[in-house]
Amino acid sequence: MRCLWITLADPDPPHNGQFIYSGGLIGSLAQAGADMAVLGLSRPDGKRADGARETPGAGAIAWHLAEHKPRSRWSSLRSPLPNIAHRCGTPDMHARVRRLLATESWDSVVLDGIGSGWALADFLRRYPDRHNRPKLVYVSHNHEESLRAQLAHNQSNLLKHQAMRFDAAKVTHLERAIVKEADLITAITPDDADLYREHWPDKAMAVLTPGYRATEREKKPISRDLPRRAVIVGSFDWIAKRMNLEEFISVADAIFAANGVELEVVGSGDATFLASMRKRVLATRFTGTVDDVRRHMDAARIALVPERNGGGFKLKVLDYVFNRLPILALKGSVAGVPLEQEESILLYPGHEDLAMGVVQSIDDLDRLNNLQDAAYRACRDSFHWTSRGPQLLTAISAA
Repeated sequence: MRCLWITLADPDPPHNGQFIYSGGLIGSLAQAGADMAVLGLSRPDGKRADGARETPGAGAIAWHLAEHKPRSRWSSLRSPLPNIAHRCGTPDMHARVRRLLATESWDSVVLDGIGSGWALADFLRRYPDRHNRPKLVYVSHNHEESLRAQLAHNQSNLLKHQAMRFDAAKVTHLERAIVKEADLITAITPDDADLYREHWPDKAMAVLTPGYRATEREKKPISRDLPRRAVIVGSFDWIAKRMNLEEFISVADAIFAANGVELEVVGSGDATFLASMRKRVLATRFTGTVDDVRRHMDAARIALVPERNGGGFKLKVLDYVFNRLPILALKGSVAGVPLEQEESILLYPGHEDLAMGVVQSIDDLDRLNNLQDAAYRACRDSFHWTSRGPQLLTAISAA
């Protein structure tokens, strides 16, 4: 299969969930035998040069990386495209996709995430006849329509609320346009697939949960030698992640401080945001970017998923599971993983309940060890990247 894959940017280094998911699917599809051209923005910390070629398996990857000059955030106000798609659809990206569409023959064209939606118009201009064109595949990272509406609704700042509502309306328009034209939709969780089917019951659909690539760990018993510490791992550059973190810590930090529990937040984030958060807390520490996330997970008794905003698959859950940490989370925040309440995870209805759950569980070492062991057993055979490429290749061929 000859596949043109249009993505946000070079996915390496995989600093966040979007890059982990895109990079995993690209590599797995090539390993399964697809010959791929991948178009995206270069990154200042990127590992690849424009024109790089790789042969990770039976197929091959040619990288087409445009200069990293995304448009300003504010310029999207004048565009019918939502912010992320407008910013990524630079003149160089448009020129490159038009050249690739015009000069090469493709069996499939993949729009990887809503940020690649800028390329839909170029695709339709090149192939106006639906019956005589490559298969168009939309690889969704979230059900964007419902996600963006949720984020806008939960934003308390009036100015940001209005801006997010405006952008959410443009996301809805673009996502519906992509789905209407697509021959195949992939969803990152079964819940997201169900949301797409509500409006598009006849569309070909495939669920592609992420894989896990890092080396699995030996069983690490939770013991009294560990500090009474919970950990949250992630990237906090996206507004949804910042909203989740602020909402939880505004409730949980005082509860933890009063009960001698530490919270460590591990991962990158805007320096101004992290500095502001540090001024408000007693029991919480923010590490910023770290070289070795595992060292911080190894020094905690509990891992948390306190995410009220943002759908999709939480890749940090796999980090926790395969690094043998027991997970406590908000209900509805761990879609796509086969974890069962009370057996392999503890779920709570709200932030205060979650914080109190940490306090009540942090010294129950037997329970914590049973949770992490059951979670590992539930997930160990279900999240291999090597299976995702053949699954996607089969779904494209059948669409």
